[in-house]
Amino acid sequence: MNPLITPSELAALPEATILDVRWRLGGPPGIESYREGHIPGAVFCDLDADLAAPAGPQGRHPLPSAGPFQDAMRRLGVSGSRTVVVYDEADSTAAARAWWTLRHFGHPDVRVLDGGLRGWISDGLPLAGGEQARRPGDFVARPGGMPVLDARQARDLAVDGVLLDARAGERYRGEVEPVDPVAGHIPGAVSAPTGDNVDPAGRFHLPDFLRERFNTLGAVPGVRVGAYCGSGVTAAHEVLALAVAGIPAALYVGSWSNWVADPSRPVATG
Repeated sequence: MNPLITPSELAALPEATILDVRWRLGGPPGIESYREGHIPGAVFCDLDADLAAPAGPQGRHPLPSAGPFQDAMRRLGVSGSRTVVVYDEADSTAAARAWWTLRHFGHPDVRVLDGGLRGWISDGLPLAGGEQARRPGDFVARPGGMPVLDARQARDLAVDGVLLDARAGERYRGEVEPVDPVAGHIPGAVSAPTGDNVDPAGRFHLPDFLRERFNTLGAVPGVRVGAYCGSGVTAAHEVLALAVAGIPAALYVGSWSNWVADPSRPVATG
């Protein structure tokens, strides 16, 4: 199943739960942008509160446990029998985290709006304001639908397979680190910034383009692949791009913020 959906396909979809997942590292909260204008029928999904557990040693956006996640999705109207479409402003960075988390907890049909709200608007489709009334959902969260890595498994995969670092190149190289206390990358990881997954409009490149990109980075048939970033958000975008390319991959949810929580773990730069 193609994990992406176009604006015209969404507009023609008769029944779907639509989640607005606009989010920006460091704020402001996306709820204000949602109230100003959103896709008709969409409800706002808070990445920090609904798609992650509280920050701590496990990382800045740890995987939520099944119970709280199920409660959050039901509150937003998610049911296992209805398609869920998720979107953000344009490039699907935040939407991909919603896609991945719902798929991990067993939802069978989750799509990401390619190009996000900007693509919807550019296609001349309407917006709604205020807040959408919610009907409770009946989603049942069953973890295990998507593969995950812990710190040890990520370390081993960097040696025995391909571990992609989804952050910007300067963060991978350790030249800057605007969020976490230590700069650098997991030894053996390969730099693969998520910005290269999409075009200037925020739409994903075609599957063949993405496949060639990841093949060049070592993600070829028969090789195990994983991804990490700063806190497991942009790495979900990497896993989504890999899925578009037909390449299965695991997510190190804790990512760099979890890795550097243990000072005994090695750090590489350059």
